[in-house]
Amino acid sequence: MGSTPPNIDVELLDDTARVSASELCRLCQAELSHLVEMVEWGLLDAEGDRPEEWRFGARAVRRARTAFRLQNDLGVNLAGAAVIVELLDERGVLTRRLAQLEVLLKDDTQGR
Repeated sequence: MGSTPPNIDVELLDDTARVSASELCRLCQAELSHLVEMVEWGLLDAEGDRPEEWRFGARAVRRARTAFRLQNDLGVNLAGAAVIVELLDERGVLTRRLAQLEVLLKDDTQGR
């Protein structure tokens, strides 16, 4: 994945894909120190003990890119970006759950 361009569609990464810290920095056009802060804040889950060993999955890539956009485009600080990203993730979970419940409800009403 070393030749991944910065405009990669994150949705193309599956749950088993992993990128290094340097690759994530390149994808987000960010400095490693900012990435380290995100890991320290708990915004990103890193696999590995040190930044040189860190590997990130697709979820972390999406979260990092969203957080960097919030910071760069809207001037949100890291704490605010972390809260917003967490709320966006929760919203996504609730939206998917609602869609599942609507399917179940539709199936139940059609079965009567």
